[in-house]
Amino acid sequence: MESACRRRRRVGPHHNSRHQRVDVDASDSDPVPENSKDVESGGGRPEDMTLPAALALRATTDPEGVFLIFEDQTVTFGQLETRAEALAASLHGLGIELGDRVAVVMPSWPEFVISMFAIAKLGAVLVPLNPKLTADDLRYTLRHSEAVAAITAETLGDIDFLQLFEELLVQLPELQYLVTVGEEDLWYDDRVFQFEDLLSAGGGRDYSSTPPSADEVLAILYTAGTTGKPKGVELTHANLLQVAGSTADVLGLGRDDRVVGVMALFHVFGLGPGILGSLLSGATLVLQDEFGSAGSLDLVERHQATVHYGVPTLFVAELREQSRAPRDLTSLRCGLVAGAPVSDDLVKAVQANLFPEVLIAYSLTETSSTVCITRLDDPGAKRIFTVGRPLENNVLKILDPDGVELPVESVGEISVRGPGVMRGYYRQPRETSSLVAGEGYFLTGDLGMEDEEGFIHLVGRKKEVIIRSGSNVYPREVEDRLQSHPGIRESMVAGVSDELLGEAIYAC
Repeated sequence: MESACRRRRRVGPHHNSRHQRVDVDASDSDPVPENSKDVESGGGRPEDMTLPAALALRATTDPEGVFLIFEDQTVTFGQLETRAEALAASLHGLGIELGDRVAVVMPSWPEFVISMFAIAKLGAVLVPLNPKLTADDLRYTLRHSEAVAAITAETLGDIDFLQLFEELLVQLPELQYLVTVGEEDLWYDDRVFQFEDLLSAGGGRDYSSTPPSADEVLAILYTAGTTGKPKGVELTHANLLQVAGSTADVLGLGRDDRVVGVMALFHVFGLGPGILGSLLSGATLVLQDEFGSAGSLDLVERHQATVHYGVPTLFVAELREQSRAPRDLTSLRCGLVAGAPVSDDLVKAVQANLFPEVLIAYSLTETSSTVCITRLDDPGAKRIFTVGRPLENNVLKILDPDGVELPVESVGEISVRGPGVMRGYYRQPRETSSLVAGEGYFLTGDLGMEDEEGFIHLVGRKKEVIIRSGSNVYPREVEDRLQSHPGIRESMVAGVSDELLGEAIYAC
């Protein structure tokens, strides 16, 4: 077989496919109502709404509202609806339909967001992948997800995705189509297309597809586990929209907010509270395609951002950068820290030097992001030393090793039931059943304690407990104590085998 996406080369014949390609330039099909006409699927409430319906509603009520800012580009809600509809029409012409998996491999660009909504309009399933995956990991996730198409950057740094996907199109029988984002001058056959060409070809073209329901899978997100291959977490439209909407409510997001969210869009927090939280609230999302403290602070200052999302390591770096070259951050009213445990000292430093109000979210991919979150009206100590209370409609239990619920002030495994709990791990029913307890509670593997006022205190990972001389030692407690010393910025604690103690405590 010849190359499928070689620059300035025409490709060879494709293998047999169950997807019957329809010429994206064809215009002789019978006209049908546009999918965007199906605005609401159950009264407009988030629990009854699908992603296409949520966008259509926002585009109807606020078409000129700016949804995305990226570099010098802006995309309004109305423009996003038009572009997503055009891309959906072209993808439908390729035979992509309800339930098909479509991978998106690119940084946090507007094309990622357009692709996400176009895929959802067809009832297909988004598979967002880290563009910095190794070739082997990318091959594994594409094969495991059975993706029928991939929408990818042409290059990223020294990664040549055109060359890589040229090989993958041969190696993966399910992968039928490649859509590239970039400016390469390509010759292509009926398997490889440029993103802008599909937008142009699909503009104004009607198509008929089966609209998704709220309980159908919207996305499969692959987790980076500590052992074994990553697992594909199946999240439905209702999962992601309900959690994103509730998180946006806690933050008080509205049309006047500009959010700088340095969360990769392939990550559950970037996709859920990032994209969908902004959509549901009408806020503007400022995209940043590269992780970096200088760039994020520049964006806050340039766009007068009001809300800032990030992981703890970002805010550690921003504190150093702000000390080196101060920016005007007075527009920020609050920030949200998620994605990893947060030290008490970091929260205090951020409040003193970056933004006045810090909220902490405890989030997991399997729960569509937010499990617990602190609120702006929580007592000061609770906002620093806890991860808050359960998000709206989440119910938590603290369990002992036998699965028995523990009383308050007891340390045990956190389990959660709520609207964001995943459908399951894709093609891994055994792993799904092992982590979903009775009554639909998901076993997080995290240790925590609920205090008398209902606030949750994270203690550590269940697998990381150090048993020293028969006593449980939680690494995070030791790390927090170490980091309270002014000469220690970050620390890590682990257990090592010891003949006398069973396990000794090792810190670095």
